[in-house]
Amino acid sequence: MTEIQRIEPRSGVAFELREGQTLTVIDPEGAQVSDLLAYSLVDVREVISNGRTFDYEETIRLTAGNTLWSNRSNRMLEIVEDTVGTHDFLLTPCSVATFEHFYPGKPVHRGCFGNLAAALEPYGITEDDIPCAFNVFMNVPVDGSNGRLSVETPPSKAGDRIVLKALMDCVIGLTACSAYASNGGSFKPIDYRID
Repeated sequence: MTEIQRIEPRSGVAFELREGQTLTVIDPEGAQVSDLLAYSLVDVREVISNGRTFDYEETIRLTAGNTLWSNRSNRMLEIVEDTVGTHDFLLTPCSVATFEHFYPGKPVHRGCFGNLAAALEPYGITEDDIPCAFNVFMNVPVDGSNGRLSVETPPSKAGDRIVLKALMDCVIGLTACSAYASNGGSFKPIDYRID
């Protein structure tokens, strides 16, 4: 078991996760989102895909027992444990444009998009290579009557976690989300561990 690593508020990291290893993403203080991306270490053009995942898993409510799939229809990550059961795979990482659109008058931040781009750059991954992230702990209810989305405070409590097992060698991008609405108006760290 490796030591727990901390992602400071409104920042992001990238690292390799080898086939068979597990990644535990922990919300140490509660109500904090973490954007997660996965790329094949062999070819970073193979990337996590919300569309393929929804298609093959036949649900948008992903939790323990579900798999996250790549754009090439390969299994990337299996969710083996989940103490929250609420995550989003519909919305794109927050960005400068997100802040300008949704939060006029508030300070603009490069967001998860900018943090992921900077962290993943050493792997040859550019801004144009960033898809929709698997937004861990993010609470995005869908109104069944009209399909309208809303972004609500995450239900995760201090110490809640999700554990994902790598089904191929991956490059992982991971953040402590920067958007006001996604995190209930405050910004906290995210912890992770690789085993």
